[in-house]
Amino acid sequence: MALILALDFGGTKLAAATVNVGSRKWLRYERRLSPANANASTDLEIMRSLIYSLLEDTKPAAIGVSFGGPVDASTGTVRLSHHVAGWENIPLKGLLENEFGVPAGVDNDANIAALGEHRFGAGQGYDSLFYITVSTGVGGGWILNGQPWRGAGGMAGEIGHIVVDPAGPVCLCGKRGCVERLASGPYMAQNAREILEKKPPSRQGGEVLRGLVGNDLTLLTGQLVSEAAAAGDDLAKEVLQKAAWALGMGIGNVANLMNPQRFVLGGGVTKAGEDFWQVVRQVARETALPEVDFEIVPALLGDDAPLWGAVAIASMTIPNL
Repeated sequence: MALILALDFGGTKLAAATVNVGSRKWLRYERRLSPANANASTDLEIMRSLIYSLLEDTKPAAIGVSFGGPVDASTGTVRLSHHVAGWENIPLKGLLENEFGVPAGVDNDANIAALGEHRFGAGQGYDSLFYITVSTGVGGGWILNGQPWRGAGGMAGEIGHIVVDPAGPVCLCGKRGCVERLASGPYMAQNAREILEKKPPSRQGGEVLRGLVGNDLTLLTGQLVSEAAAAGDDLAKEVLQKAAWALGMGIGNVANLMNPQRFVLGGGVTKAGEDFWQVVRQVARETALPEVDFEIVPALLGDDAPLWGAVAIASMTIPNL
């Protein structure tokens, strides 16, 4: 039976797994955190050790790779990583094929996760969907007519940089009021921190948030903002609602433009609770034309969506499968 090796190069973690073609159960699975000062060389070395630990004396029929950053999927070349230094123009597909002697498929994590959800998760049975990951950043991946659609230069799906508030705060990309600037985990934490820093503790709310970090605002994260909102903190709720509004606005505009059947949402921020989902759905519905029909559903594969997508892209490289 053909064995597939699936790899996930994330911004902060590395994961590898093996599975038999046609199976829905990992044979072996390993995950490791990337060191804080990692570069491309250290990540590649860690991944090689994971691979050899998993494979032992077996040989895969194909390798699939999800990479957290822009990738030229036609050549399997990593353009860069926004989180790890030294990945500029690394021919990852070629490196793997040379070392292991089998075909490899490489794409960015959002495209790969879209493929994973389409084949194995919330997109099964649908021929058009847009997968959105909302975590460290906000990215997207398309499935159109049952196939990945990457755009002319591989940059399709960048919903994170749709401007929804032209007077809003400046994003890392240089524009104001991008979806990512308002809805990603680190930016939600920054937004909450800036509000807390501007007002004296006695006049602003945010007591739950302050309590969660022991008044050390540098420890704030998007997840803690979500937890504080769930515990009734008004300031955290305001930040989370603005994030949900921005995401819903982006989704409604994309629905008008491309009219997919489903939006599948994954990533840590989507675990923020029912209030978050309600605002996202309501704003998306109000933004889209009444005639544009769509669903917004949570991803089913969780943190494993990139690995299952890697399985799917690897399968596409095996002849007659």
